[in-house]
Amino acid sequence: MGSWQDEVRGALDGLAYGARSALSPRVLHGAAVELGWLTTHLAMYPLGLVGGGTPALPARLNLAGLGPAQRGLLVSDVRAAGTPILLAHGIIDNHTIFALMRRQLLRRGFSGLHTFSYSPLTLDVRRTAERMGREIEAICEATGSDQVHVIGHSLGGLIARYYVQRLGGDARVHTCVTLGTPHQGTVAAKLLPWPLVKQVRPDSDLMAELAEPAPDCRTRFVAFYSDVDQLIVPQRRARIRHPDLLASNVRVHGVGHLSLPFHGEVVHRITGVLAHLDDEEPRTA
Repeated sequence: MGSWQDEVRGALDGLAYGARSALSPRVLHGAAVELGWLTTHLAMYPLGLVGGGTPALPARLNLAGLGPAQRGLLVSDVRAAGTPILLAHGIIDNHTIFALMRRQLLRRGFSGLHTFSYSPLTLDVRRTAERMGREIEAICEATGSDQVHVIGHSLGGLIARYYVQRLGGDARVHTCVTLGTPHQGTVAAKLLPWPLVKQVRPDSDLMAELAEPAPDCRTRFVAFYSDVDQLIVPQRRARIRHPDLLASNVRVHGVGHLSLPFHGEVVHRITGVLAHLDDEEPRTA
């Protein structure tokens, strides 16, 4: 009983720590933006329940009908434009969270867009990562591409990282972008006894496994984290801190957890990263 009480007390202390600046203008602005996107997303959410996902978009093989930015990417780097992109949503969510990002990726010239969906009743990150691996293999077979990029929001990013780091997915994933992903766990997860949520506690077996050496991992990671993320407590736990991973951690100011896939700065940075396949992101704290 004492152990359970200590866990709850620790979680509440962490949440209280994260809420100390809750009345600052920056946080209030982020909360207002978050509320706006939440309202929009709730209206779109039912669309994601129809058909189980969005169909892949065919790769462009000519310049007809393309705008300047799209033509520029296709002409300057055909490989970058043609590399498939897999979008993985967070827990209790669906592919509609990427509606704005999909539109921006298309405008930039990326066309091989795919989605990875999983049930909110999912109980294990490892098994879901295995299924992601099978889906990526199917994408590579269908498109003829040797590699893909993965963009994961929240738990979707952790599923992608596990596939890359622990299941040999670095052979397939060129760049893994994560948005508000609990790479080091989140203290807030101690408030819920759900098996899947337990896996994202800082002291979970899954976190310990991801901390193990990965000396040959070749995937480029870019982890976006927000200084006002309500679900990652403390927020710095959304950073990747692993000596063997080529990881860039990008801090975003005043953006809530749900708003990250919609935020213009984040989307712009992602399109830039994926347009330059051979550029390594610097390791940052």
